Amino acid sequence: MISRRSIRVKVMQTLYAFEAANESMTERQARDILKGKMDQSAALFTYLVYLITEVARYVETDAARRSSKHLPSEEDLNVNIKLAGNTLLWQTLEHPGFAGMVEKGNFHSITDTEQIRALFGKLTVSPEYALYLSKPSRERTDEREILSFLFNDIILPDEDVDMHLTECFVNWEDDAEMMQQMVMNYLHKPGSYDFGLIVSAEKRKYGDDLLRTAIEKKEVCLDHIRPRLKNWDAERIAHLDMIIMRLGVCELLFFETIPTKVTINEYIDLAKEYSTTQSGQFVNGILDNIHKDLEREGLLRKVEYRK
Repeated sequence: MISRRSIRVKVMQTLYAFEAANESMTERQARDILKGKMDQSAALFTYLVYLITEVARYVETDAARRSSKHLPSEEDLNVNIKLAGNTLLWQTLEHPGFAGMVEKGNFHSITDTEQIRALFGKLTVSPEYALYLSKPSRERTDEREILSFLFNDIILPDEDVDMHLTECFVNWEDDAEMMQQMVMNYLHKPGSYDFGLIVSAEKRKYGDDLLRTAIEKKEVCLDHIRPRLKNWDAERIAHLDMIIMRLGVCELLFFETIPTKVTINEYIDLAKEYSTTQSGQFVNGILDNIHKDLEREGLLRKVEYRK
C-alpha cells in the first residue's frame, strides 16, 4: 500500500503550494488538493497493473491477426496463447475492485494500442517467454515470474512507456520507485490488495491531519524553529526547508504514535531529495536540537505503539 513517506511528500508539496498561494487558497482547498494527490497514486498503481494485463492479453489479438492472414503459415495457425490463461492475470481481471478502478480512470482512452503491441513484441522474443511457453503446467511460481518479468524488464525500462506515464500521471516521477515495489508486492500477494483501498483510511487520515495541523499550528511550530536560526542567514534558508522542518516539528509535537527517530530521519531524507545539497545536514541539526529540548522540557508526548 501507499507508504507514509509518500504521504509526507504529498503533504510537503501541498503545503508548499498553499504557502505560495499567499492566502488565495483556503485550508479546505489545500486538503482537497492533497486528497487528489493520494487519489492519483491509487490510479497510477491500478494503471500499471492494467498495463500488465493489456500486454499479456494481447497474445490473443496477435494470434487472431496472424491466423487471419491471406496465406497464414503453420506457425501462424498454431500460436501458443498460454499467457492469455495466466492464472494470476485472471485473478486480477476478476478482482471486484479492478474493473471499477479501470473504468473510473478511463484507462481505455489513454492506452496506446501500438505501444501495447510493441511491448508484447519485445516479450515474445525473450528467452524468458520461450521458457514459460515450453512448460505445459501452470505452476504458480511460473505464472508470477512471467508477469514480473513483463513488468520489470519489458514495461518499466521502455522509454516510450516512461514518457507516456509522465504525460498521463503528474505523480509518476515522485511515485515511480514506490510503485515498482507495490506492483511487485501485488504480483506476489494479489489477495492482500484491494484496488478500492490502495490508500487506506488510516493513511488518508494521517495525511489530512498532518496538513491541517501544519497550517493551524504554524506559529507554534515556528516558535520552536526560529530561536535555532540565529546563526543562519534567514534569506538563504530555502523555503522548502522551512516547510520540511515545520512538518517535522508537527509530528514531534502532535503525532504521539510516530517515534521521534522515524520523524527526524524521514524529514532529513526529504530535505536531501527535494531541497538543496546542504538541506539534509541543516534540517538534521535543527530537528535534532528541537527534539532534545522538547525531551528535556518534558514536552514530548509519545506513546508506545503496537499495531
